[in-house]
Amino acid sequence: MFVERPFLATIDQRLASSSATVTVTLGFGEEQFEGTVTGSADPHHRPRLVGEATLKAAEALAEGRMTFDLSAVGTSDLGPVRIALAQVKESSWSDYLIGSALVRDGDAATATAKAVLDAINRRVARA
Repeated sequence: MFVERPFLATIDQRLASSSATVTVTLGFGEEQFEGTVTGSADPHHRPRLVGEATLKAAEALAEGRMTFDLSAVGTSDLGPVRIALAQVKESSWSDYLIGSALVRDGDAATATAKAVLDAINRRVARA
């Protein structure tokens, strides 16, 4: 049985002098859901902004039935490849959800958003 899941449509990162605004758009069926977060422009902080914006878009998709907390996010080398990892907690669950995605062509932002979706997709699809 096929269950439709949200997918990553776009990531928009806008940098100002000391801040960055990240907007992630998720697609689900014919609809799109957006999440936007603003924070430090420091390159080391941007994966967290991408992850949080992805979760805000997922919360919009779930229409308030779920709220998420990005516990941890980062990238790591695994043998010859680089991967993005995300640890997510939903407010009503006692366990953590873990997701991962390959960093392709040096695009850590896309891999981070996909890792977050990997962590939550099955739960959001059932919400």
